[in-house]
Amino acid sequence: MATDWLGSIVSINCGESLGVYQGRVSAVDQVSQTISLTRPFHNGVKCLVPEVTFRAGDITELKILEIPGPGDSRQCGDSQQMDTAVPGVGCQVGPSQNGTGKVLKKPMSSSAPQNIPRRTDMKSQDIVISPQQQCSKSYMDRHMESLSQSKGFRRRHNSWSSSSRHPNQVTPKKSGLKNGQMKSKDDECFGDDIDEIPDTDFDFEGNLALFDKAAVFEEIETYERRSGTRSRGTPNEKPARYRHDENILESEPIVYRRIVVPQNPHKEFCTDSGLVVPSVSYELHKKLLAVAEKHGLTLERRLEMTGVCASQMALSLLGGPNRLNPKNVHQRPTVALLCGPHVKGAQGISCGRHLSNHDVHVILFLPNFVKMLESITNELNLFSKTQGQQVSSVKDLPDTPVDLVINCLDCHENAFLRDQPWYKAVVDWANQNRAPVLSIDPPISEMELGIDAKWSLALGLPLPLGERAGRVYLCDIGIPQKVFQEVGINYHSPFGCKFVIPLHST
Repeated sequence: MATDWLGSIVSINCGESLGVYQGRVSAVDQVSQTISLTRPFHNGVKCLVPEVTFRAGDITELKILEIPGPGDSRQCGDSQQMDTAVPGVGCQVGPSQNGTGKVLKKPMSSSAPQNIPRRTDMKSQDIVISPQQQCSKSYMDRHMESLSQSKGFRRRHNSWSSSSRHPNQVTPKKSGLKNGQMKSKDDECFGDDIDEIPDTDFDFEGNLALFDKAAVFEEIETYERRSGTRSRGTPNEKPARYRHDENILESEPIVYRRIVVPQNPHKEFCTDSGLVVPSVSYELHKKLLAVAEKHGLTLERRLEMTGVCASQMALSLLGGPNRLNPKNVHQRPTVALLCGPHVKGAQGISCGRHLSNHDVHVILFLPNFVKMLESITNELNLFSKTQGQQVSSVKDLPDTPVDLVINCLDCHENAFLRDQPWYKAVVDWANQNRAPVLSIDPPISEMELGIDAKWSLALGLPLPLGERAGRVYLCDIGIPQKVFQEVGINYHSPFGCKFVIPLHST
């Protein structure tokens, strides 16, 4: 009678060490007390072996998930076509007129798409047990009870009870209960059996070949021509797209060379917008500043504009708003300002005053001289009112690296200063400090620089600076356009909305 249970789908719990197995019963040996499952699943994963065998002593719990009808184990279990399908799909057990039960096989079409039934649909079907199944079930109850008494394992009997159900009784359906509705929704979403998943991959290329793209687009084009609408652009007719800062109206051709100098420039630069900025000689630059001063752009105004532009550039190099905000009081940047006793040094002192006003720790180096320029004296008086520190000896400069070094030691004139001991000592300190260097209005390339700069800031128009000047920036010091014309320069401002712009070598 044990052969009557062949083809049944069971779930065997072997404890925490071996786990849970599901599969179709292929053999039951009463002598050796073993049961074998074909196409087994271990903890929800399909096993690599086609069949596994369990001893009664290893089983702690056994559940019968589905009982096949007469002949189901031969007609459904061994069918190659239903190898990966859920047991019972394609074979239905229904009562015949004489009550013995019969097998009804659904016809399968290879050309039509196959709908995989849901688990909830199978659970909602009526289950009919024939008299022969009822007799076999009673024998299986007695056999499993004897196994539980002799081997010590227990079986949960949740599916049906032999003493309380009629052989031809239909399984009642749940309806109208809230918990039943929630359970049916859960089963509909998560209740698909793993056996229902097909082993073969979906043929994307074959299904894509069924779509006639040319015919569909032709149909769309025909509809649009008839209706007079145009909902999309063809590949050959792309609509013009503009950025938010572009003008949709056609404008005149862009003139990139807006500044023309009377002499042939030794070097040319260009801005980020592509405008050409030529360099000028030191003599022409000096003449430009003299004419501007004659028209009212005094040295004090020029020093103030240079200090503001240089401090803005220095603040950006120090980190801008990411570094200088109330939450970073403990990260106050330190700037070493190296100035000489000339107008270039006065420009650096003006820059240091603005940096100190923006909560930057400024250390100003200025050597001691018996007589100072009036511009330097005035700037020192203003700098002394800030929290900046002034030193006159290299020993008072910090030993640790600072955030930025601003170089205003070099001058276009007075080349004898490079031979002074204090100048050489300051140059050695700056080269050993390993901090980035910003040079304000450095001399032309023919004159040797003691400190290599990473950035250089030119005033008005750039000089032909060499490679040791680093990346060149240009600042607007407020020289009017007609002043440029007076010295023979055809000038159009390249600054746009900024006062400091970067220049690139052409």
